[in-house]
Amino acid sequence: MKCETTVSGYLIRRLIDYGVGHVFGVPGDYILDFYRQLEESPLELINTCDEQGAGFAADAYARLRGLGVVCVTYCVGGLKIANTTAQAFAEKSPVVVISGAPGLNERQRNPLLHHKVRDFDTQLNIFRHLTVAATDLIDVDNGCCEIDRVLAAAVRHKRPVYIELPRDLTEAVCSGSGNPPPRPPASDPNALRAALAETVQRLGSARRPVLIAGIEIQRFGLQNTLLQLLEATGIPFATTPLSKSTLCEDHPLFLGVYEGAVGKEQARQAVEQSDCLLMLGTFMTDVNLGIFTAKLDQALTISSSSEGSSIAFHQYPDVLLDDFLAGLLDQDLCHRAPAAGKSPERPQPFAAQDRPLTIARLFQYLETFIDDHIVLLADPGEAMFAAADLTIHHPAAFLSPAYYTSMGFAVPGAIGAQLARPDLRPLVLVGDGAFQMTGMEISTAARFGLSPIVVVLNNGGYGTERPMTDGRFNDIPAWRFSRLPEVIGAGQGFEVFSETDFDQALKAAMARTDRPSILDVHLDPNDHSPALKRLTDALGAKVRNSGE
Repeated sequence: MKCETTVSGYLIRRLIDYGVGHVFGVPGDYILDFYRQLEESPLELINTCDEQGAGFAADAYARLRGLGVVCVTYCVGGLKIANTTAQAFAEKSPVVVISGAPGLNERQRNPLLHHKVRDFDTQLNIFRHLTVAATDLIDVDNGCCEIDRVLAAAVRHKRPVYIELPRDLTEAVCSGSGNPPPRPPASDPNALRAALAETVQRLGSARRPVLIAGIEIQRFGLQNTLLQLLEATGIPFATTPLSKSTLCEDHPLFLGVYEGAVGKEQARQAVEQSDCLLMLGTFMTDVNLGIFTAKLDQALTISSSSEGSSIAFHQYPDVLLDDFLAGLLDQDLCHRAPAAGKSPERPQPFAAQDRPLTIARLFQYLETFIDDHIVLLADPGEAMFAAADLTIHHPAAFLSPAYYTSMGFAVPGAIGAQLARPDLRPLVLVGDGAFQMTGMEISTAARFGLSPIVVVLNNGGYGTERPMTDGRFNDIPAWRFSRLPEVIGAGQGFEVFSETDFDQALKAAMARTDRPSILDVHLDPNDHSPALKRLTDALGAKVRNSGE
C-alpha cells in the first residue's frame, strides 16, 4: 500500500529499513536541508574532517553492517569521494552515496553557480561509471520508485550506488510502498544441475581438493553455508588477502592466506598442488595472485561467483554463487578425513625485551594479542602485507582494501567499523605516509566517543616502495604522532622505540575504552616484514626470469 511522504522522508525511512543506523559526511549548502532532516531522524549523523574520510568510514561500515551511507554536497564534496566510491565498487562494498545538488529553480538559463564544473549533470555522469546504479531525483512523481530501485541494486550487487538530490526537492511530496527489494535472479535450473553433476564427479575423483573462500562469501552472507560444506566434506580451505577472515582462521581446516609466492609456503603448496581447486566468490586480482606469481591450472579449477560459474573450460554464465553453494551442500559428497591445516593452538606469550622493536617482532606480539574482540584494519603497504600472516579469530574481523589498495583507508575505516560493530575494538595498522593522508580523522573518533587503537608504523616514508624504486619522493615530513592527542584535545599518545615500550603502550591503550590511542612506533627504514620480503623476492625473480 502506497503512502504519501516527502522525498527526503522516504529516503531516510528506506535507509532505516535496510538496517542503516549512521550516515557519514561533511555538510555543504546544497545538502544542508537534508542534513537538518537527518539530524531530526533516528539516524545518527557522523561529521568527519574531510569527505574522503567519510567515504572510507562508510565503506568499512558497509563491509560489517551490509550497507553504508555517505552524504556530501555538490561537486566539491562529491568529487572528493570519487576515489572511495571507486574502491567500494572494485571490492564490492555496498555504499550509498547521497549528494546534494542545485535546485531545479536555480538551473534556469544555465547560470554559473558555485561548485558547478561544466554541466549540471557532470557529477552524475562521473558517478554512473563508479556505481552499479545512479539516479537524479528530479522527477518527483517517480522519486520513491527510483530510491527503491537504487537501494535494491546496492544490496543485490554489493556495490555502491548514487543518489543526487536537488535541494529544492527535499520537501517535495511523493508516494512509495516501501516494499522489500525484489528477490535476486535465480540460476538456470538445467545449467545448475549440469554444473553440480560435473563438480561432484571432479570432487569425487580428486585426491587433494582445496577450496578458496573468496570475498563474495562474506559480502553475500554465505559463511555459515560454506562452513557446513567444509565440515561435511573435510576439504581444507584458504582465503585471499581481500577475503582474509571470511571464516575463523583458527579452524582446523584453514590452510592460510593464498597469495602466490608472496604468501606462506604451506598455503601456496596446498593450493597449487591441488588436483581440484574450488574457488567460491574469489576475485582473480593481481594482489590475490601474488602479483601474478600464482601457478594455477585452469583445467583443474572450479569457479563460481555472483556473476557466473565455470568448470575448467566449461562456462556456466547462468549458474550463480548462492545457488551453486546451496546445491553443493545438498549433494552426496564423499566425506574425507580433515586435512592438516594450520594448528589452531594459540602462540606462546610474547616476552618483551628492552631492545629496538622490529617489524617481525611487532607482528609476533600482535599474533599473541589479537582475540575475538578485535577488528583489525590494515592500510595498504607494509601493514597490509604483514597482517596477512596474522591469525584472526573472529569471522569478518579483518578489513583492508587488498585489491584497490587506496592508502588512507584504515583510520577513518575504524570509525565506520566501531559504529557498525560496537562489540569489536578497532586495532589500526597504518604507515606514517598513509596516516598523514587521513589520520586526523582520529579527532572524529574522539568526538563521537570511539576508541580505536592506531599503531603508526613510522619508518620515515613510503617503506613499501623503497625496495622497488627509491628516491627523495619516498620521504615524508616527520610528525610527532604521539603528540596529536594534545592537538585534538582528546585521546592518549605513546612513543615507542623498544619491545618493552610497545608492550606497555598497547596494554595502556587497551585499558582505556573511552578514548582513541596513538602508538608512534619508530622503525628502521630498512626493516621489512617477512611478507614484504617474500613480495620483493618474488618480483625480483620475475624480473630476472623475464630477462633470460
